[in-house]
Amino acid sequence: MTQEGWIQQLNAPRKEDRLAALQALADGIARGEVPRPQTGTDVNNHIHTIYSFSPYSPTKAVWMAYNAGLQTAGIMDHDSISGAREFMEAGAIIGIKTTIGVECRASMAGTAMAGRKLNNPDQANVAYMALHGIPHQNIDRVAAYFAPYSAKRNVRNARMVERINQLFAPYGIALSFEQDVKPLSMWQEGGSITERHLLFALAGKIIARYGRGEQTVAFLEQQTGMHFSPKVRGFLCDGQNPYYDYDLLGALKSDLIGKIYIDADEECPPVAEVLAFGREIGAISAYAYLGDVGDSVTGDKKAQKFEDDFLDELFDVLDDLGYNAVTYMPSRNTRAQLDRVRALCEAHGLFQISGEDINSPRQQFVCEAQRDPAFAHLRDATFALIGHEKEASIDVTRALFAPQTVAAMPTLAQRIAYYKEKA
Repeated sequence: MTQEGWIQQLNAPRKEDRLAALQALADGIARGEVPRPQTGTDVNNHIHTIYSFSPYSPTKAVWMAYNAGLQTAGIMDHDSISGAREFMEAGAIIGIKTTIGVECRASMAGTAMAGRKLNNPDQANVAYMALHGIPHQNIDRVAAYFAPYSAKRNVRNARMVERINQLFAPYGIALSFEQDVKPLSMWQEGGSITERHLLFALAGKIIARYGRGEQTVAFLEQQTGMHFSPKVRGFLCDGQNPYYDYDLLGALKSDLIGKIYIDADEECPPVAEVLAFGREIGAISAYAYLGDVGDSVTGDKKAQKFEDDFLDELFDVLDDLGYNAVTYMPSRNTRAQLDRVRALCEAHGLFQISGEDINSPRQQFVCEAQRDPAFAHLRDATFALIGHEKEASIDVTRALFAPQTVAAMPTLAQRIAYYKEKA
């Protein structure tokens, strides 16, 4: 098989075939037949895969990270850790350090942030958070913990499909959650189904009827009243655009999500419960800072205000609740925003984790903004995260935030210096 053929196999239906293809590419690199990329100092701890929503299997995501020259790569799927073992195995095959985690939405009811719009663009009272550096012996426990929440999410997903059908029934377009949406996901292997799956299925129906190009744009503008920015309109008028399906998804998400979205309730565990679970399994809990946003890289986020107006108060609450860390993306915020977040993290003793939220082929695995020397601490933190995961996978009492570890090394700086040497 050719190099291109092996690369295509990285997204094959079976995990075994994906990993075999990566092994073939690794062998080709060793023989000098496949180019070896130049590795820099870049890291990324927030890569989504097909086990939530992404163009990439865990194996393909690792290959993309490796070819982007990353030193490390971290898997971070919504409500699912089912891709973690494949991700780690792929990293071992190609020779890139990995870390594993899971992202979820937690209810802030009963906290001082109750009723506030935090980092969730779609509803108040709910916060996105992550469990990073999950010890490997607890992967199955994490999967079991999130399984009932994913099942409840699918009940709401089916109801949102009904809303999509109400909007598009006049145009002869209809979706089936079972036949059109589920097959786009990895639900049968413990993957989650998100709003993006619903709208990707809708995008497929629209493309099937109107094709890729100006006819689709005309339908959406003239019949449904959708409005596009000049940039997005240009993407959608280009029938040769290789990312067309994902660009249409982004446009639909930006315009339609407010019309179809149903507030998540039972599928969002209480934040105190998630934090307690994270401590129990030896993971690092992190609040995902969003901050007020302007232009969206993926075209599916409107300019909105989020936590910045009450950020000091939020950090007090994160401290009181027992969060370990804050995760943020240097490419998404202004330097002033990032300097403020960093100062608050340091004042509250919160670990800082970086990552680029990869779920579209337009997104780059490398965050050039992170190359600024001002963010060198994020690279150190990534290696400390990897070192933590290795140690905690031996024994959770050796985790970075375990009571025994904190007693032996009281300051976060001490622990970061220690654990990055364990990576």
